[in-house]
Amino acid sequence: MAAVSPALLWDIFKHVRAWLANLNRAGEARKQQSVKALREVVTASRETAVYMRQMQDTRSRDHATERRLSVLWTELGFALRDLGINKLAKRCQITGKDWARPGRYDRDFLRKADVSLDRMEQLALEILHQIERTGTHR
Repeated sequence: MAAVSPALLWDIFKHVRAWLANLNRAGEARKQQSVKALREVVTASRETAVYMRQMQDTRSRDHATERRLSVLWTELGFALRDLGINKLAKRCQITGKDWARPGRYDRDFLRKADVSLDRMEQLALEILHQIERTGTHR
């Protein structure tokens, strides 16, 4: 076996150090993306709750608002899936579809899917707290 020169060892060390630094930055970026998406779930939940209260008070629907909510929940579903937060992502996708075409799902399906606004906000907050405590969401 050939001897490894000090220069080669130094190059390997620099490469490994740079690789670890990049890995740490990527992990921090993913953590921040997760935090952002989870906070957006809380915001979307509250915005949706306000609209639902408005619908009850006025007894009328606003298709522009429902279109915006459909897109918002769908985009959140994609973002969360990309981050590996799959259970919440699926709930967001179902909510987005439901706003796109109200009545698409029957009440029993929605109950079993556990897509209440309170439940989705609770899940998002639980994952946020886990990230704050441990630095991960797995």
